[in-house]
Amino acid sequence: MKLDELLKIISKKTEKYVNQSLLAEALGITRQTVSNRIKNGSQVTVSELKRIEEFFNISLFSENDVNNGDVVYIDYYTDIFASCGNGNILFSDEKVRIPIPVALIGGFSKQKTYSMINASGNSMNPTICDSDRLIVEHWSGEQIQDNRIYVFCFNQEFFIKRLSKNLDEIIIKSDNPEYRVRTISGSTMNELTLIGKIIGIIKTL
Repeated sequence: MKLDELLKIISKKTEKYVNQSLLAEALGITRQTVSNRIKNGSQVTVSELKRIEEFFNISLFSENDVNNGDVVYIDYYTDIFASCGNGNILFSDEKVRIPIPVALIGGFSKQKTYSMINASGNSMNPTICDSDRLIVEHWSGEQIQDNRIYVFCFNQEFFIKRLSKNLDEIIIKSDNPEYRVRTISGSTMNELTLIGKIIGIIKTL
């Protein structure tokens, strides 16, 4: 969740206008820091969300929000780590149902399926960092959108990378320049299984 989105939710919950100065007080940072983070599209961390709830004495994700359509429950696969590095193998499919604000889900549709997984590694820094929680819009057969971030399985390992598609190959890119661009082509393309597109990031640090 980005700070500007959080401001709107807090204002709605408290039924009063919450400005950057008050948000800065709640988070224990300066107003200028809040302003800079909003300009940079900075994500709010889980610990910051807890501070907000305590400071304003509100619940950001209540049952009423579900009834009003402001919050949706999705599956969170707590033990699934998709690699932002050299690949991680799926080792568990345990999951819990958690509430997520619809505002966090870009292009939300009731016809689509969403879930949450964990990121592992540093190849997508600074966009996605180790242990970030990622909201996934499940793939349903549509074309790959060039330069969007996807989670996919290749050789029984899960990855998070930017994908682009040419006629006869798929280009795999990392946001961290230390990692080289890779391609999948020919018969190996059959080994790639798209899981979904990353449409939300929840920072944990």
